[in-house]
Amino acid sequence: MYLVTGATGFIGSNLLYAMQQNGYNDIVAVDDFGTGAKWRNIAKRGALRFILPNQLDGFLAAHAEEVNAILHLGAISSTTETDVDKIVVNNFQLTVSLFEFCIGHNIPLIYASSAATYGAGEHGFIDRDDLLFISSLQPLNPYGWSKNSVDKYLASKLNKTTNIPQVVGLKFFNVYGPNEYHKGMQMSVVRHFFEQYRQTGKVRLFKSYRNDCADGEQRRDFVWVGDCVSVMLWMLEHPQINGLFNVGTGHATSYNTVAQSIAHSMGIEPKIEYIDMPDSVRNQYQYFTEADLTKLRSVGYDKPFMSVPEGVDAYVKGFLATDDIYL
Repeated sequence: MYLVTGATGFIGSNLLYAMQQNGYNDIVAVDDFGTGAKWRNIAKRGALRFILPNQLDGFLAAHAEEVNAILHLGAISSTTETDVDKIVVNNFQLTVSLFEFCIGHNIPLIYASSAATYGAGEHGFIDRDDLLFISSLQPLNPYGWSKNSVDKYLASKLNKTTNIPQVVGLKFFNVYGPNEYHKGMQMSVVRHFFEQYRQTGKVRLFKSYRNDCADGEQRRDFVWVGDCVSVMLWMLEHPQINGLFNVGTGHATSYNTVAQSIAHSMGIEPKIEYIDMPDSVRNQYQYFTEADLTKLRSVGYDKPFMSVPEGVDAYVKGFLATDDIYL
């Protein structure tokens, strides 16, 4: 039995698809559905068992000996969420609780950390495991802080524990791809830019407020969701691997390039307008992110990552521009 939390969400629903494609059976999908359309993200999946988050403790107590691994993606993922108490409960306390359960029952745990832990990148984007380095990072928002707090807590415990099961934290960079439609303003820029082109014929990008960066040349590491899922399954199949790992392409791409790639895939001319950045965003804006993949490659993960033009083309032609937008 495999537990996937956040199973109806963006990355979680893509993970369910890949697991079933690769022959994983008896998957327990843990998530809340709410009143929206998240259920559509898993409507095409094969047989699954569903439980709500408030049923998780009881389920684990009753089925501890049956669980092969927990893949924990459930969290408040909004970088603009300001209710820190809510973030602590959902992002920190839940992950720590699952970690302690897994340690106590010798169950592998693969959980979602985030590149938001790196803040503005003052210390680079190197996925070191040591507590001193993790503690030196300066996230720019409560979401990034919560993920870094989990990484710190787990690092402090793992350094004192021997004979532990697999514990892997994956620092996802800017993920894009199908099944993100329920995320509203937190959808990827690829999805937002596509809709702007379709509705207005142009894309609006934030101006730069740094002398060393031209408008639209702010750069991020944009990674195709299928590549993120591939790393998770590889980790699941290599239970001897432990630690924190970056998950990105290893190459930063400008917003201008993303906008141009989308236009190319849509068969239209790129048109870009540069607009003022809101004051609320300006002080916590990341101008550059780029995953250092040295550590991931060193443990044996050798699959290539899709480039932004390749991933954008797959997303636009395979989903965004079609009548069936769900994986």
